Amino acid sequence: MSSPADNEWMARALGLAERGFYTTTPNPRVGCVLVRDGAVVGEGWHVQAGGPHAEMVALHVAGERARGATAYVTLEPCHHQGRTPPCDEALIAAGIGRVVVAMQDPDTRTAGQGVARLINAGVSVETGIMENAATVLNRGFVSRMTRGKPWTRLKIAASLDGKTALLNGKSQWITGEAARADGHHWRARACAVLTGIGTVRDDDPQLTVRAVTTSRQPLRVVIDSRLETPLTARILEGGGVLIASATDDPAKSAPLHAKGAEIVSLPNASGKVDLPALLQELGRRGINELHVEAGHKLNGSLLNEGCIDELLLYLAPCLIGDRARGIADLPELTDLALGRRMHIDEMRMLGGDIRILAGWDGI
Repeated sequence: MSSPADNEWMARALGLAERGFYTTTPNPRVGCVLVRDGAVVGEGWHVQAGGPHAEMVALHVAGERARGATAYVTLEPCHHQGRTPPCDEALIAAGIGRVVVAMQDPDTRTAGQGVARLINAGVSVETGIMENAATVLNRGFVSRMTRGKPWTRLKIAASLDGKTALLNGKSQWITGEAARADGHHWRARACAVLTGIGTVRDDDPQLTVRAVTTSRQPLRVVIDSRLETPLTARILEGGGVLIASATDDPAKSAPLHAKGAEIVSLPNASGKVDLPALLQELGRRGINELHVEAGHKLNGSLLNEGCIDELLLYLAPCLIGDRARGIADLPELTDLALGRRMHIDEMRMLGGDIRILAGWDGI
């Protein structure tokens, strides 16, 4: 039976897992706390792929004190041999008496087998403690394991009348410094940042993380159906760029390759980039979370094709006017009942701006 203390220790384990927020990709964010006689004897978190898992770090800290302890783990201990040994076997070998797990591992190589192995070895196991918080922490990993594609978040900065740029394309800066810095946090946690050729031409963004300390930069992805990315574009600086096109033109691709860009051709029947196919391709590349910063046309296409899971909206206290560019180029509705409903998960003030995090009903 679980107890209030189980929630407290699991909350601590989740806090540890968050320390790997920007670094664990493509692996999940995991924390572990070992408790014996009401005191912590070991704890740890997974820092990066190829490094020790959270359980192994905590066991190393605890040493012999792990025997008879309770392990609080935010994700089911792995059952498979990868770059590191199975954690379920390590917990058993260390003499852990009880394991409390927040959520089942969606990876089919473990998915319930880690818990089953512990139970078969005589270890008491409790599951589902703070499961929702653990799932939210690893939404991207869960999405990739269960749907084969990343959790895709669309970031938009807009005026109160829903405008993202002037008619001439200028959009810097609608929101204030605090909102822009917060946007870098969301870039940093993502495995990849996606934009379109229109944004590259209009704004010439770098799309790198600058306002957050991080040891890695996310992959930058450009939707460019006709390979029109300027060779002088700042997004090409430093490598780490994937261009998704709808053409296979060696004359256009060669100079982009020379700038360090990788190109993948994914045409759809209309001669544009097949957006759902691109998400599947990114999933195959180990992308858990995809962060989108694009213009109204690409935003509309992604929304129309069901590619967006979550909306990250920054609203600035200003009005720009009807002739400015909107949030997304969406088809006209003839009835309000046809609008797709969303639920607001969070609202927060950032300086003078409002940040809204919203998802689709049913997701």
